[in-house]
Amino acid sequence: MTLQRFQARVHVSLRSSVLDPAGEATRSAASRLGVEGITKLRIGKAVDLELEATNEAEARKQLELLSDRLLANPVIEDWSLELHRDSSTSA
Repeated sequence: MTLQRFQARVHVSLRSSVLDPAGEATRSAASRLGVEGITKLRIGKAVDLELEATNEAEARKQLELLSDRLLANPVIEDWSLELHRDSSTSA
């Protein structure tokens, strides 16, 4: 069984119904710095990782489990996934 290497980025953000005090404080600070026109600013996190799997479907399955159970709090956060085969390794 040959394993392929994948690169992934999971974006985690607060659900739109959840207040983001850090985002509001940052938006306010930006205004004090003279940066105008920001009408919405929400802060999230990005998790970059590499993993090995037999195929893209298996990699996606593993990442979805990881995102649902560990990286994001499903009560208040949503997540999205970017997944790419690592082109720097030879197949």
